[in-house]
Amino acid sequence: MDYKKTNAPINTVTRDMIEMSKDTGNVYETVCIIAKRANQIAGEIKHDLDKKLQEFAPCNETNEEVSENREQAEVSRYYEKLPKPTLIAAQEYVEGKIHYRNPAKEKLNLD
Repeated sequence: MDYKKTNAPINTVTRDMIEMSKDTGNVYETVCIIAKRANQIAGEIKHDLDKKLQEFAPCNETNEEVSENREQAEVSRYYEKLPKPTLIAAQEYVEGKIHYRNPAKEKLNLD
């Protein structure tokens, strides 16, 4: 997933949680949905970053080390400038891109 292409803001945004929770009818359920998605996104970002930083694993100390450190710094800066996972998840929820279900509610509706 390309996180740079998301519409999520880079800075913190105040949101009306009552308005956001109209789909679920419960503010806490909405927060849990967004939090679980944020954890998934954070895991994906961490996996991508770890994969890219493995390329810079030290093997030999040479003059190339200086240029590799610059490249490593660029990769780190890229990930630092990304919006936080919670902001991405909240934006996905607002845009209706998160699909969720509540097995407890489904069980109650079947009875």
